[in-house]
Amino acid sequence: MKKRLIALMAIIGLMALLSGCTEYNQPITPESSGIWNEYIVYPLSQLITLVADFFSGSYGLAIIIVTLIIRLAILPLMIKQTKNSKAMQALQPEMKKLREKHSSKDAQTQQKLQQETMALFQSHGVNPLAGCFPLIIQMPILIGFYHAIVRTEAIKDHNFLWFDLGNPDPIYVLPLVAGITTFIQQKLMMAGTANQNPQMAMMLYIMPVMIIIFAINFPAALSLYWVVGNLFMIVQTYFIKGPEIKEAQTAKAGGNSGGKKK
Repeated sequence: MKKRLIALMAIIGLMALLSGCTEYNQPITPESSGIWNEYIVYPLSQLITLVADFFSGSYGLAIIIVTLIIRLAILPLMIKQTKNSKAMQALQPEMKKLREKHSSKDAQTQQKLQQETMALFQSHGVNPLAGCFPLIIQMPILIGFYHAIVRTEAIKDHNFLWFDLGNPDPIYVLPLVAGITTFIQQKLMMAGTANQNPQMAMMLYIMPVMIIIFAINFPAALSLYWVVGNLFMIVQTYFIKGPEIKEAQTAKAGGNSGGKKK
């Protein structure tokens, strides 16, 4: 599991590097060259501009609408990823038994463990790598939209509600909301698992703080994007993992009441 996590993080890091991070401060224009710019960032920038023009030049409203469009477009991938994650979680007790059965560290035993683990996956129709593929497909789209917001010059010249899109929120409302919604979204995603994984429990608190720090220093347009994206993910996660979340809440309430009786 740790090896898969490290491999996934390496893929994401490589993708971020190859996705044009060196061009972060360069405006996106029709003359911007390269596959990344021509087929991902510039079309997304044009979509934001098109929606803004439709709504009388409101780039703030355009960011909200395009964020929702993109989130809806990748929703099937998120559902597939969640289903595969649930299937893998359901197999954890059997995988634990296999690890206990083949606890020896010699090469032959470990090879036998891998063979029986793969047989377990196949018998239940689970692909351990299937959960990574939707994430790999989503990342260029989300990073591309992030670039489109930052590199579209017209966005910097407009305001929305009480803030300028090209400058940080002066009263820090968006950064705080971004941090709070990040916490809620992660809390829902980790329902029933955070207590079993100390690293995940730690990230539950670290990520919101990091988002707040970034949002305080970044243009408010990005904070708006994070808030809208988080709110969508909260609703999405609640509907996809609703029964699992309720079960975790019931188990927690039962545990608390049991502790009080003692």
